[in-house]
Amino acid sequence: MKANADFPTINDKRPDGLSPDGTPYKALIIDDSIFVRKQISQILTSEGFEVVGQAGDGVEGIEKYKELFPGVDIVTLDITMPKMDGVTALEKIITFDPKANIVMISALGKQDLVKKALIAGAKNYIVKPLDRKKVLERITAVLN
Repeated sequence: MKANADFPTINDKRPDGLSPDGTPYKALIIDDSIFVRKQISQILTSEGFEVVGQAGDGVEGIEKYKELFPGVDIVTLDITMPKMDGVTALEKIITFDPKANIVMISALGKQDLVKKALIAGAKNYIVKPLDRKKVLERITAVLN
């Protein structure tokens, strides 16, 4: 019987979710879609990130960010949500913490809102439908 040690480790790469000191990056996911929150959460945790919180709208997201501060390394923030949209939530989080790393999540056709979010301080954006590779590329680009 072969043991794991008998196989070459060609896929041995450091997980994207680990900081240089080996601790997991902490993520906050803000999206009104439970499905999207679950999808992002699964993508991130599979790469070693620690999802420290989730919120279903902008108001709840701001409260969660302040509650977890400074324990959040990256925020994914949906642009279109009830109660408070993502751009407004982004502005309020940036006012509270100018160093916040926020990646916007947008549906196709929302380029004007994405541009507004980037001007307001978002570090990057991801377009739905979510692609695992793109999600990880965009988020790790912000963290590195």
